[in-house]
Amino acid sequence: MGQWNDFLSPGVVFFGVVAYYGCLWALAGFRFRAKGLRLPPGPTPQSFIFGNLAQVPKVEPWLTFTSWAQTYGPIVHFRVFNNHTVLLNTAKAVFDLLESRSSVYSERPTQWMAGELTGRKYGVFMTSFSDPRYKVMRRLLQQGLNSRASKSYRPIQMQETLVLLQGLADNPRDFAAHIRRNAVAVIMKVAYGYQVSSNDDQMVSTLEEAFRIHATLIVPGKYWVELFPMLRFLPEWMPGAGFRRVAREFGKTLHRVEEIPLVWARENMVLPSFHLLFLGNILTDSLQDTGDFVESFTSRNLSTDDGRVPDDTKLDYIKWCAAALYIGGGDTTVSALTTFFLLMSLYPEVQKQAQRDIDRIAPNRHPTLDDHESLPYIRAMIKEILRWAPVAPLGIPHRVMEDNIYENYFIPKDTRIIANIWAITHDEEMYPNPQLFDPARHLGESPQPDPFKFVFGFGRRVCPGAHLAEMSLFLNIANILATFDISKAVDERGVAIDPSIAWTTGVTRSEYCSFNSVDGCADPLLMYRHLKPFDCQIKPRSKSVFL
Repeated sequence: MGQWNDFLSPGVVFFGVVAYYGCLWALAGFRFRAKGLRLPPGPTPQSFIFGNLAQVPKVEPWLTFTSWAQTYGPIVHFRVFNNHTVLLNTAKAVFDLLESRSSVYSERPTQWMAGELTGRKYGVFMTSFSDPRYKVMRRLLQQGLNSRASKSYRPIQMQETLVLLQGLADNPRDFAAHIRRNAVAVIMKVAYGYQVSSNDDQMVSTLEEAFRIHATLIVPGKYWVELFPMLRFLPEWMPGAGFRRVAREFGKTLHRVEEIPLVWARENMVLPSFHLLFLGNILTDSLQDTGDFVESFTSRNLSTDDGRVPDDTKLDYIKWCAAALYIGGGDTTVSALTTFFLLMSLYPEVQKQAQRDIDRIAPNRHPTLDDHESLPYIRAMIKEILRWAPVAPLGIPHRVMEDNIYENYFIPKDTRIIANIWAITHDEEMYPNPQLFDPARHLGESPQPDPFKFVFGFGRRVCPGAHLAEMSLFLNIANILATFDISKAVDERGVAIDPSIAWTTGVTRSEYCSFNSVDGCADPLLMYRHLKPFDCQIKPRSKSVFL
């Protein structure tokens, strides 16, 4: 038995897997050359087996990818083991492939840990484009988030904006926590009809824990199975198969947590028959039925004409869609609003221009979403915030579904496609002096390209909640500027302190690679960008009716 365990040691298994995928890569190379095909240009691999593994950055990779584009062109290829990635660094390349050829470029790369092995592959962000579930869930989201449906959420957004203003007035130093609460409160009420009670609300804390678990599962390169899918067949008892046990336990936890808000929403519809669908202690004492029903995305879709409970399949659709609202809606608005506070402290002249417009349109009252068309400078500010600091600089990766030819380059089936949104929104030909924050570039008779075309995704995977996110940002930004002045923090002598501009993506780096975990050893996937903590001053403009 000891000799058998030695034979199945992680090192031996790893060597066998690497050799297997190395042979696959070599055979693929012979196939390309035999057909007279060539891959897009890119950095020369440093290793025959590992490919470009050591050259792929783990910190702000979009900057490195942008520099590669300057060397190799708008389409760049790199390889990690047998996994091909193509970077699209210009708007033309993105639209030519992800938009014009969306029928073959709308698949998602398989996430083995966060999707397949945890039993969560039907999440909205991971569902296969060819899966019939995808169209159903996409339709549910579009019906619940389009511009007409979003009008019903305006009272929710306004209510939470007022809570945000009061929080900023009472405790301005904790502006980041108030931003987080606002984003979560809006999306929880829209998705489930749930009223967030405080910055440390129990329901929110429970869902945030699930979000953190999910984030650990998608850390780029953390698990070898993402690079070598064949490892998923290892039994849990085998040395080096600890990731299988991790996936099983996390999957159970995530499944239970995702049911909690769905059960809560159903309970508030006062339909006791729903109890029969869920066993165990899913509902905690603090989340009992209140009877205070608020219509939401979930309640609308749970309702049936005859009052019967939807079947299990539809319940799954609703669960995944509501969870997608929370996952997709939270981080986006939090990152953008945090960037807004930084930019207002750095560009006071922009702040003053916006406040003059607001004072002209909405004197002595709160701006509302009815003022959206009357405040073009605020709309331009939102576009410029998302251009200057795109929340997801590399977007969500796509995967090509069949062999494809573009610009005389061969893009093999299953190649992962990454749109370098950062490179596009900082393209000097599209946006002269791109490092300058200048809302005016989006105004006038000849505005520069609308960044909304890039920052919310592409083709058939474009974000269905883009309109709701834009309206939330508009309402918050307009009311914050109407109520407060934002400036740089000062030291004990009253001298202004320049805020540090540093970003975090949640990507970690380690000094070595183990068999189960390869932090710092693989290429990046989806990464949301957040500013690291910084200080600023937030002071009421006057003793007005706003507070």
